Amino acid sequence: MALNTIRDIVVNCAKSYGDMTAFRFISGKELKDKTYSELKAESEAVSRMLDKFELTGKHIALIGASSYEWIVSYLGIVDSGSVAVPLDSSLPPAELYELINRADVSAVIYDKTQKAMADGISENCPEVKYMIAMQDNALLEGGYSLTSLIDECMGCYDEEIDPDKMCTLMYTSGTTGKSKGVMLSHRNLAQNVENCVVFIDPGKVSMSVLPIHHSYCLTAGVLKSMSLGSCICINDTMMHFARNLQRFKPEIMLLVPLIIETIYGQLRDVDPNIPKEMIAQKVFGGNLKIIFSGGAYLNPDLVDFFAEYGVSIMQGYGMTECSPVISTNNQVYAKTGSIGKPLANCEIKFVDEEICVKGSSVMLGYYKMPEETAEALDEDGWLHTGDLGCMDDDGFLYITGRKKNLIILSNGENISPEELENAISKHDLVKEVLVRENGQNIEAEIFPDAEYAEAHGITDINKSLQDIIDDFNKDMPLYKRITSLKIRDVEFEKNTTKKIKRF
Repeated sequence: MALNTIRDIVVNCAKSYGDMTAFRFISGKELKDKTYSELKAESEAVSRMLDKFELTGKHIALIGASSYEWIVSYLGIVDSGSVAVPLDSSLPPAELYELINRADVSAVIYDKTQKAMADGISENCPEVKYMIAMQDNALLEGGYSLTSLIDECMGCYDEEIDPDKMCTLMYTSGTTGKSKGVMLSHRNLAQNVENCVVFIDPGKVSMSVLPIHHSYCLTAGVLKSMSLGSCICINDTMMHFARNLQRFKPEIMLLVPLIIETIYGQLRDVDPNIPKEMIAQKVFGGNLKIIFSGGAYLNPDLVDFFAEYGVSIMQGYGMTECSPVISTNNQVYAKTGSIGKPLANCEIKFVDEEICVKGSSVMLGYYKMPEETAEALDEDGWLHTGDLGCMDDDGFLYITGRKKNLIILSNGENISPEELENAISKHDLVKEVLVRENGQNIEAEIFPDAEYAEAHGITDINKSLQDIIDDFNKDMPLYKRITSLKIRDVEFEKNTTKKIKRF
């Protein structure tokens, strides 16, 4: 059966995996399980709740950390024909109020970390009529308890859904400019799930680590894992990441390069005499076999490094505007250094090296931003990604840079700063790097890894970094050489997906 709506995913899961564990999470000091049958029933209760409040078809904001309550609310919202608006819970209240108003939100479902923000909704967001707390200890006067409402509204809900209407409004963070509301339909998301091919048997344990409001986590980490019958364990906080690896013992995880690089930093300096199997048991929980990586560039050397510990890293590529996966490596088709083969529902073409995508997972457009929509989507439905790339003879895709970041020299030569950054960042002393044009110079600004320097007896960090730049320049043509080095003592400012902001 083809997947055309998120409702199709929920129904198929309950039918195929009914009594199997869908989600495992920490409740108080205990582990709690929810089956696929319970997930369907409780999400339908959320749909009935919205119907009771005459909110079907309205925009409902979700604000909170990754949790079962967040997920069951999301499924109930979209499967009622309403629009879910996932928002970044790390944003300050003023920014959340602005996004709530821009998104025409009628109700907010929030968790206990957002009680202070929720308290200011009535004053700052006059169109919001209902406030629903995921946990009872976050209840506001005049608000509602999600748990109580689910109990009250249990029962079947099976309304017909238009697969081509918006079901999710997801704000992009970007590295420059104002965030844009990406309009995604049921078909966009369901087709992304169906066409993202990975080979995982039902019952395999995955651990959800990334922020739930990101499309990568929501689609690839939750909806795709559900479609495969996985037992999805929810990491409650990054503070408990290491502990939860031991507690849940996952076989599969979705991560971003920043987390992979952090784990690499922990493994890098371990005594080489300790058996790698023992280290893997201690660091990964003992069962981890696959990491899917996305969201940013990953140093290909890390793929080989993690393989020594029995962990395969599968690099993929996507963007929120594509629901989000565009291409991915998997257990059968993989090439180190590539971002994998395009999904079957994605056509790819190149316009002046820019990757353009067309297919059933491409967004409807940007919410109330017609000019930005016209700039991203041409008349024939091709999405211009802004990423530069190429494809090899075997159909594997590669990223070479960002179109907007290109440095165009007076002699007509073009430089992709990402190409230079990726080469320089392979050095362990370089924790973060940004390459840009500065007057007549190509400048590299570097935030060094002080812990690595201390562990390896590097006392003159400035000289060591200059040596790295000098060594890099030897193999570069004149126009690509770094002619200025700036060293910083604090990390770069980043967006919510942990990408360095470019100004």
